[in-house]
Order: sequence, then structure tokens, then C-alpha cells
Amino acid sequence: MAVSCGIIGLPAVGKTELFSLLTGKTTSGTEIETGSARIPDQRLDSLEEIYQPKKTTYALVDIVDIPGQRLTTGSEAAKNEREFLDAVQRVDALVHVVRSFANEAVWHVDGSIDPVRDLDAINTDLILFDLQLSETRLERIEAARKKGVKDNDVEYEVMKKCRGILEEEKPLSTGEFSEQELKSLQNIQFLTFKPLIIAVNLDDEQMTSGKYPKREETYKWAQEHGTQIFEINVKMEKEINELDPSEQELFLEEMGIKERGVAKLARAVYASMGLISFLTAGKDEVRAWTIKQGTCAKEAAGKIHSDIERGFIRAEVIAYDKFIECGSEKIAKEKGLYRLEGKDYIVKDGDIINFRFNV
Repeated sequence: MAVSCGIIGLPAVGKTELFSLLTGKTTSGTEIETGSARIPDQRLDSLEEIYQPKKTTYALVDIVDIPGQRLTTGSEAAKNEREFLDAVQRVDALVHVVRSFANEAVWHVDGSIDPVRDLDAINTDLILFDLQLSETRLERIEAARKKGVKDNDVEYEVMKKCRGILEEEKPLSTGEFSEQELKSLQNIQFLTFKPLIIAVNLDDEQMTSGKYPKREETYKWAQEHGTQIFEINVKMEKEINELDPSEQELFLEEMGIKERGVAKLARAVYASMGLISFLTAGKDEVRAWTIKQGTCAKEAAGKIHSDIERGFIRAEVIAYDKFIECGSEKIAKEKGLYRLEGKDYIVKDGDIINFRFNV
């Protein structure tokens, strides 16, 4: 399942470094770059210990590093601006990186540190883009109406609703839409409808103290815009990456860090897009399969192979927690914890599934 998340932000905020941490891919930050981020999953690690498979496959999300520029800046060439907008439109979610620390060696484009100002700068540009898009679509509908075409009443009303929200300088993600309205919007690439996560890049002192300029205001901004904040020390995460695996574990233990910030962020990105994982486990492979929340068993089977979906009979299912309590497949089956589900069963996050099929 191809899903992607774009990393946006002003220049010199740590955006490209975060991209490298998530993907393991080095880039200059001056061009649009794509890499894959593995979604950490302790459940797979535990199943790997039990099954000792030939390979373990984690869920992946494509991460797109989008050069740090403002959408409306007049200094950018039209071609570059168009490429920037196209990249933002193509992704399914966004991580907006803002910087909370001062560093004389790393200049800030606005000359000072203010996370709220930086959030407003990019957010305003996204809203203006969406406002223009809504107005353009309204003009097309109105032109069609003058020619007697009146079969797009739902889109017309929802576009007016979108324009109203945007004119109040609010992202569309804060609006309330009916199921019918959402259906009419699903093929329109509004930027402020995309799931958004704010990544605040802290320095060592701020990470320890939990304090940085306008922290309260930043959290208030996130609440008002219906998004979540992740505080991360990109510099420290980069330094951890440079250590040997054994030294990494020791360092994290000494620092009292149970889980790295970059791992938490990767999972948050995954969840923000409404994604969950069902698991398959055996001697050949332990694997996480990506599906949307609300996916039925038959459709989930198709993620493995179309033949399994076509010949679906039943799904043999056990919840991950119940499986781990038993410690093995043999004991779980002896206790009768596996259950048979039909094609309409809604798969839950962490379900361990074996599909029965006949082709």
C-alpha cells in the first residue's frame, strides 16, 4: 500500500536531517527527495523471537523531503514553486518542522526563534493555496450552471463551505463535514485537509528541561488547529545513529530514554493517516501489512495476494495480546483462542491472521 508523508518547513530548521533519520538516506535538501521509513513495531520484534523466521518485514511509509521554502515567496522561480506545490499535493500527510533553539552558526530565515510565527507562515501559505483552489472550482461550477449543468449541487455547497472556513484563516481539517461532503472532496487535493504533525526541533538543554520559547503558545496553536506536537532533538538523534548498535542501547539506558523520538514520530505519522497493521507469522516470515482502519477481512487478504482475496473462505484470527500471553501458536490453539471470521469482519490493529482460501 503506497502511502507518503511530506516534510515541510522553513529553511534551516532541521527538516532534511529529520528526513535522513527517518529514511537513512542522505540528501542536500535543495531538491525534492523521496525515501522509505520503516515503522518500528515491538509486536514484530516479539513475534520474531518466538518464530525465528527467515526474515522480518516491517510496514513502510514513503517520506518526501520538500525543500524549505515558502509557497508564496516571490524569490522562487515559477517552475520551482510549481514543483513544490505538486509535491505537497501528492503526499497523504505532512510533518511541519519548526525550530525552537538559537544557534549563531545556523541562521534562521526570519532572524529570530519563534515557533508560532513559523507555523503561521507556512500555514497561511497553505490556506491561501486552498482558498484559491476552492474559488477556482466554484467559478467552474457557476460557469457550468449558466450553461444549464446542475448535477453538482453537493460539490457547489461544500466548496462554499470550504471557502468560508478558509476565509476565517482556518485549515479545512478543523471543519465538520458530513459523509456525503467528504466523499465529494476525496479527489480534491486540498493541502489543509491533510493530516498534520508538528515536529519541534529542540536542543540538548531544551530537551532536558522541557522548556523553550513560546512552548505554551505552540501547544495552543496545535490545539486550535487540530494537530499534535512531537518534541524531538534531531541533533541528538543523529549522534545516536552514528553509534554502534550496542552503544546505542547503552546510551539510551544511561539517558533514561525508553524509545527514540524518531521511532515515536514514525509511528505517529503512520497513525495520522488512519493506517493500521495486521500481522502474519510463520517460520518463513513475520510481517506487518498496512491497511486503512475499517478494512474488511476479504480486502485485507488482497494486500497479501489477489488470489487470496478472490478465493477467500475464512480468516483465522487471534489478537496479538492474547497470542503473547500464550507464548506460542501451539498453546494458543490448544486454548481455542484462534477464531474464524468471515469476509465482512473488520480487521483490528495487531490482529494475527492466517487466511483460508481456495482458488
